[in-house]
Amino acid sequence: MGMRILAAGPLTTVQDRGRFGFMAAGFSPSGAMDDFSFSLANILLGNDEGEAALEMTMAGISAFFDGPAVIALTGADIEPRLDGKPVAMNRALAVGAGTVFSSSFAREGCRSYLAVAGGLALPPVLGSRSTNLKAGIGGLAGRKLQEGDYLPFRAPCALPGMEQRVYQAPPHKAPVPGQKPGPLPLILRVVPGVQEGLFSPGGLRTFYTSVYTLSPDSDRMGIRLEGPPVESRGGTDIVSDGIVAGAVQIPNSGQPLVLMRDRQTIGGYGKIGTVAGTDLAFLAQLLPGAPVRFKRISLRRAEGMYFRRAAYIKKLKQTLGASE
Repeated sequence: MGMRILAAGPLTTVQDRGRFGFMAAGFSPSGAMDDFSFSLANILLGNDEGEAALEMTMAGISAFFDGPAVIALTGADIEPRLDGKPVAMNRALAVGAGTVFSSSFAREGCRSYLAVAGGLALPPVLGSRSTNLKAGIGGLAGRKLQEGDYLPFRAPCALPGMEQRVYQAPPHKAPVPGQKPGPLPLILRVVPGVQEGLFSPGGLRTFYTSVYTLSPDSDRMGIRLEGPPVESRGGTDIVSDGIVAGAVQIPNSGQPLVLMRDRQTIGGYGKIGTVAGTDLAFLAQLLPGAPVRFKRISLRRAEGMYFRRAAYIKKLKQTLGASE
């Protein structure tokens, strides 16, 4: 049993938590851009948090289910429908054999996730089912989905009481990246890096006080920002070194670039700092033209943010009755 893709949307790929341990060989981790919404979809279904799911960008898919399944949709609201009838985001949904799933362009946000109870029967490559588009590995033949593709389910199942699993975020407490950030710029918290000294005092002041907007050239590799250039002391070229998720490169143009899941493994531009991991999920949901600002924080505070979100997810799993 599985689902046949009728319409694939602008960019839909299979993603899981990512492919780790192969950066030395030149393979970026890939994985879900909005890791919170991705995890939530699996938690709603009782899956392992890292089970592979579909990541849909700016618009959702349409698909025919040739067998029964239970699915969950999270992230940006794509107005999902089953046989033309509207259904809710952020909850477990029973899908009967012969059902057509359809969706629209995202109402707010950029990326949505569709997970299936039991997971997708796709072979892992280097320990992950994540699609790496540049390397052409993982997912379905290492590419984005297209009309006619068939995705088999590994172990379709429905847990008792699954239809009662609904996620309702406490306002101002839970990190729900699908929410619209509002009229004010999204604040991205940054831990300064060892290459901060490449930038002049004026450049650092510009970086932390200016409003930047997302460029249309942004993608899964990196979020390009446009705004006041960040001044360096004498150029930002360095001997190439490793790059982590959230690293903020400043090329010689002075325009910040936040490296994301499909980033290159090494880079030769100075990094002014690293966006806290918990904030990357919010950044992944912004559309071109959205405003952002940077705020300097300590490593200890970034760690505290990470542990608080981990505790929140653990409590959420317990509340929803998901398996550990």
